[in-house]
Amino acid sequence: MNGAYSPVPELNALKEFQDGLEGGFFSPGFELFEYGRDVDWFCGGAPDAYLDRLVPFAYATSSGSYYALWRRDDRTDLAALPVVFFGDEGDLQIEACDLRELFRLLSVESDDPEERTRLAPARQEYLAWLDRTFGLAPFDSADDADGAALAEHTRRFAEWVAEFASEDLLDQVLGALGLERPAL
Repeated sequence: MNGAYSPVPELNALKEFQDGLEGGFFSPGFELFEYGRDVDWFCGGAPDAYLDRLVPFAYATSSGSYYALWRRDDRTDLAALPVVFFGDEGDLQIEACDLRELFRLLSVESDDPEERTRLAPARQEYLAWLDRTFGLAPFDSADDADGAALAEHTRRFAEWVAEFASEDLLDQVLGALGLERPAL
């Protein structure tokens, strides 16, 4: 990677922005960590085929939840891969259709007035960076994400896990995704 943070130009740009904040935060709990680092979720017995298709890259919350790219296919543009949220309490969801949608979700202002005040300066810098770097406007709310596309990614993620998961793991994943096992 020639000293770059990752093989994903969008993440490299975000890493440069984050480093410029010198420890400050622009979105509640979000923080890039070592690209592709080993993290575990409830998939303890999952085969390498599962884990190799998930590329963790950032904390999503201050309590240990994280984001990972899901290599759902062999596309070369890794920024176009869906982003999966792995919650520290077993939550699981397709968070964004791609990195740019995640970046826009990270722009949503916190509902907590204290957090809004604390993050305000860095958030304003982030909004300017988002526009300058990608020409993207912030989302007004998380509901602005493409719900139909997220639902389709969620369905495909569940189908993918079903290809190799044990019955117990599949039940866990389906439950975390809010899906039920289809009746046979």
